[in-house]
Amino acid sequence: MASSSDSADTQAKPSKSSDYKTPGLRGIRTTNLFRAVNPELFIKPNKTVMALGLLSITVCVGYIAYLNATSENKRELYEAIDSEGTRSMRRKTSKWD
Repeated sequence: MASSSDSADTQAKPSKSSDYKTPGLRGIRTTNLFRAVNPELFIKPNKTVMALGLLSITVCVGYIAYLNATSENKRELYEAIDSEGTRSMRRKTSKWD
């Protein structure tokens, strides 16, 4: 009798591995369109791709900042020619100064 009640208890309680639910939205029923539009919700993060993306964005922002800094320096200087014909670089000044 004791052995029959033990087997009934094990059948009534599901095992821990079958009780485990997948995290996020992987366990929810969704349409293929939703999965195609939002793949980041269903794909495991890839650290290598994430690092390469972060590096490329950082390089792009740095390059744009470099171009902006060098173009500002070029805008403030201009090449002036004196009455004697000598060329010299001068900083732009405002007529209000």
